[in-house]
Amino acid sequence: MRYLSAVILIFLLAVVPSCKYIKNKGLFGKKDRILERLRAEQDSIRVADSIRKVQESLLVIKNAKLDSIRLKKEAQQAAINTSRYNIIVGSFLTPEYAKGLAETYRQQGYDTKIIKKEDSKFELVSAESHQSLRTAILRLHQFQDTVEINAWIYIRK
Repeated sequence: MRYLSAVILIFLLAVVPSCKYIKNKGLFGKKDRILERLRAEQDSIRVADSIRKVQESLLVIKNAKLDSIRLKKEAQQAAINTSRYNIIVGSFLTPEYAKGLAETYRQQGYDTKIIKKEDSKFELVSAESHQSLRTAILRLHQFQDTVEINAWIYIRK
């Protein structure tokens, strides 16, 4: 019997894992499953956090783009409002013709604008805009002598 208990003791020591193994793995491997579940939760939290940060940065970029578009439109409107006297080189019912003539004068170096006339279907092609009537009249005479004889002044109200 004494030998039998010694054999059983040796067998148990060989079969049963060490304390270090139990400490690392937990009793019957439960610690491994818990750690895996915690790691999976951490990964999903990290992914969700990354997605949230990307969405926030995209929102900031989108708002900046919308602000820049709004500021550009406001600047264009302010420029249109300050330039009250326009030298007109053409008036069209068809928008494509107005765009074509505006592009022709733009290629010649003029700051062209297409003005939609109020209460009308006509689109006016402006080659130059001025803030004072005196400057516009002087420039109109020069413009009629050198570029377009049929040019005229349109005064915005």
